[in-house]
Amino acid sequence: MSFNADKILALAGKDLNNLSLSELVLQFRKTINLGIHGLCFSPYEEGQEPGDQLTEDQIRRRIEIIRPHTQWIRSFSCTEGNELIPKIAKEYGLKTLVGAWLGKDHEVNKKEIENLITLSNQGLVDIAAVGNEVMYRKDLSESELLEFIQKVKNELPHIPVGYVDAYYEFEHRPAITEACDVILANCYPFWEGCALEYSLVYIKDMYHRALKAANGKKVIITETGWPSQGTPLYGAIPSDEHFMKYFISIQQWSKAENIEVHYFSSFDEAWKVGAEGDVGAYWGLWNMHEKLKY
Repeated sequence: MSFNADKILALAGKDLNNLSLSELVLQFRKTINLGIHGLCFSPYEEGQEPGDQLTEDQIRRRIEIIRPHTQWIRSFSCTEGNELIPKIAKEYGLKTLVGAWLGKDHEVNKKEIENLITLSNQGLVDIAAVGNEVMYRKDLSESELLEFIQKVKNELPHIPVGYVDAYYEFEHRPAITEACDVILANCYPFWEGCALEYSLVYIKDMYHRALKAANGKKVIITETGWPSQGTPLYGAIPSDEHFMKYFISIQQWSKAENIEVHYFSSFDEAWKVGAEGDVGAYWGLWNMHEKLKY
């Protein structure tokens, strides 16, 4: 066997440790300008949070910012103005992974599902996601979620229908995995306290565990990312340097192995501090003022 430069650090990723911060910024910009598969869309401006009504102007402005850099856009809800996201995204030639946000409110759930079906029948949805981390949050029972998934599948036989949750939920809940046309897995080494230097190996394991559970179905990574500021979680340390290294490594890996990744997230959103602690506000590639971070 002979030396092959293309295969160096194939498991752990290309070595970025010797780059200065300015060199890292250049590599970050090069990576994002080359384009990525997908972005999770962050619509909320400073002072807004879920529950507030989104405007067409703010959605359009932010989609115009990200559209040169991504092929797909992922949205999380079909109410409160979020239903405008796939419509505007399609105007700009983007593919759409559209989510219905399910929780404990039956009437809201009903409206979310109705709107997801309507948007899909209008040709605005390429993949339909029925719920996001509902099992993780314990907002619904498994049987309730399965009813929603089956209803959407019955209404939309020609569109792939899936459910978004942490990768391990698809191992633990085979009935949900079986019901999905496509497995939509959130994979966060950060939230499991993984140090940056091991994060690429770690997410590869997450992905392959979901792939094994999928039993031949496509697995899409619907969320992964790293915060640029905030409190460390065990070995996982937020910083500008770690943020850029993680983003670059994930994009290199996903392109090398043809893995579909929707990166989290497009813009920083301050409201997430309430749910995630101080790191919650710093997952975006663009800051809250809609400027690329680096």
